[in-house]
Amino acid sequence: MPKKTPVFPGPNTARGAVLAVLLSNEDQAGREPLRGRITLAAIVRALKRKYHWPIETESFPSNSADGRATWATVYSLPADVITRTLDAGGRDWLNSRKAGGGS
Repeated sequence: MPKKTPVFPGPNTARGAVLAVLLSNEDQAGREPLRGRITLAAIVRALKRKYHWPIETESFPSNSADGRATWATVYSLPADVITRTLDAGGRDWLNSRKAGGGS
């Protein structure tokens, strides 16, 4: 089955906010873009399945703030995907988020 070309979600949606962080190739620090309505895992799943983004997932043991053992998950896009995407209109999409009041 041939690979499908990734599709950009609406720039000012929760999916758009998560994709913008992935395309920036930086850690999401500080505020939570989801506001408790949906989990990050559900958004990543939609970006992978519905929008065809090749998001990589890495989970590892961690500790919660109260000291309990838990799992942490990191999501990322391969560096070559980020470069190709930004060169093929991704910068314009990111700018549309800023122009539309996105974060």
